[in-house]
Amino acid sequence: MFSPADAPKLPSVSVRPSEVEEGSSVTLTCSSDANPAAQYTWYKEDRTPLHGAGGTYNFPSISSEDKGIYYCECENQFGRINSSLSLNVQYAPKLPSVSVRPSEVEEGSSVTLTCSSDANPAAQYTWYKEEEESPKASGQNFTITDVRPEHSGNYSCEAQNTRGSQRSTVALTVVPGAVKSTAAAVTAAVLLPVMFLSVCLWIRTKRTSNGSSEPEVGADSREQRVGGQGRPEEQDEPQYASVHFSNNQADPLYSNIRAAQPHRHSEEVTEYAAVRFHSPAPRTEETREDASAPLYSTINKTR
Repeated sequence: MFSPADAPKLPSVSVRPSEVEEGSSVTLTCSSDANPAAQYTWYKEDRTPLHGAGGTYNFPSISSEDKGIYYCECENQFGRINSSLSLNVQYAPKLPSVSVRPSEVEEGSSVTLTCSSDANPAAQYTWYKEEEESPKASGQNFTITDVRPEHSGNYSCEAQNTRGSQRSTVALTVVPGAVKSTAAAVTAAVLLPVMFLSVCLWIRTKRTSNGSSEPEVGADSREQRVGGQGRPEEQDEPQYASVHFSNNQADPLYSNIRAAQPHRHSEEVTEYAAVRFHSPAPRTEETREDASAPLYSTINKTR
């Protein structure tokens, strides 16, 4: 039977399998009723031609970059027409990108951690802090208000969908706020001079205490020298005393003691003291009355 010539009809397009996963093999098919038979060409949305045969095109191992809109164009000498389909490729989340705003976090301020990942289906985001098993928050953005020093540390963002999951980590560092820094500076400015003055007073007190104790030691030393050793330079010089007895009976009973003056001519000169004792006269009636007279001793230092 003779068929009249005709331009291609609207093409029928399909994809197999219907649910496309990254890494799998995928075939695009296009067919159209035309007389004479149509020529088929596949194009991606950017009009990049895909070379196939008989209206089919095969992806041996499809990737996430292959997703998009595809067109099948049918053409013969009587006309040209095309149809399109959307190729949806599912894949696990790519490595998440994480950031902190602001980059320098002051204590008492607010900070937002952001996480994003390319995934199909769309990823769900969960935030964790290092060494803590329970999640801190969920969602693409994690905001901390009234930041404190204990908030410092590493935070990881997990992006997950039905095809898999990926994690990335960001460090959060908390620095003292401007008010606290100023207060710390003022405190340091006040405390440092006070500490310095305290140290100076302590040193002065210690020196005064040491100085007041030295004369006592000196006094003791002088007492020891006077008691038996004499002056330091004369400690090794022997001293003697000479005793003279007087037979003068007319004199009352006395002891004349003369201490020898030290000679300064030479360090080797020996010092003497002359001591005289007067013998008492025979007692008479007059002298008995004076029996209670005191006994004196005189010391004459010889020159």
